[in-house]
Amino acid sequence: MIRALKGVRHMTTTTVKQAVSELSIPVPWGEIRGKVWGPDHGRPVLCLHGWADNCGSFNTLLPLLPKDCRYVAVDLVGHGCSSHRPPGVLYAFPSYVMDIRRVIDALQWSKFSIIGHSMGGNIGGMFSAVYPEMVDALVLLDSYGFLPTDTKEMPEVLRQGLEDMIQFEKTMEGKQKRVYSHEKAVERLLAGNKSLSEESATILLERALVQVEGGVMFSRDFRINLKNIARISLEQSLEMRSRIRASVLIILADGGFGRMFPNTEEKLVSALLEAYKDGNNEVVRVPGNHHVHLNEPEVVAPFVSNFLQTKAPANSAELTGAQTSRL
Repeated sequence: MIRALKGVRHMTTTTVKQAVSELSIPVPWGEIRGKVWGPDHGRPVLCLHGWADNCGSFNTLLPLLPKDCRYVAVDLVGHGCSSHRPPGVLYAFPSYVMDIRRVIDALQWSKFSIIGHSMGGNIGGMFSAVYPEMVDALVLLDSYGFLPTDTKEMPEVLRQGLEDMIQFEKTMEGKQKRVYSHEKAVERLLAGNKSLSEESATILLERALVQVEGGVMFSRDFRINLKNIARISLEQSLEMRSRIRASVLIILADGGFGRMFPNTEEKLVSALLEAYKDGNNEVVRVPGNHHVHLNEPEVVAPFVSNFLQTKAPANSAELTGAQTSRL
């Protein structure tokens, strides 16, 4: 534990005004990078971004949340400034859960809250089910905590994911990433993600680009675009959901993720959503699209703030006071 904590590096940064420091945590294949907001002794909150984004996804939201929290937002592996997985390795949710376990071990947090957007919410849901004693509150931003798949589709999903990986390796061998001007990079990101405002795209690109001769390149690992082969059924999702002890807040955007589901998946997700509807959890809907937390954080912030202040155990801020002072 102590050895892991000593490996955590903090570097002051002025790139984003709200950021307290830049975080670097060593992992066997490189490092997981991120940013830290809030006081040293604050209640620990881990923030997990969505697919193809980075921890800049929380730049506009976190300054509106309770000031007594210590927010650590990481670039998930293969995203932002974090290292890519080794060659030949696919990206899958269980691997991301292991990454988060490494982060928590390095930070020496025994109990904490999670705010997860989209894919980050699914990673947070799975982590909360596998390590229920560690998570006291779970906020899912346009996410359901799990993404169930029809069992009949799983063999084809697995085959497609494996074939995509093989084809990717053949196609990308020796191939250089495309170089853009910054303006063209903004256009490219907006073209591929209609839910981002231009301002939000610019924020994400602060950690999504690397300077090279002649312009910039996207830093993310293109393997994240391949099919996720580690799927779970509705039955498995409901079992995992039942193991979560944390209070859960689900914030769904009217024009968000749910509108992209075909009928079969919509039925699965609806069944999962029903499992959250009890006295310990909240499900709310807000106007906006999939990135409403980044585009219009003032719409989301009151719900998250109230939830963190009222639903989680009162002693959470005291659990790791000695530990967080060392981060």
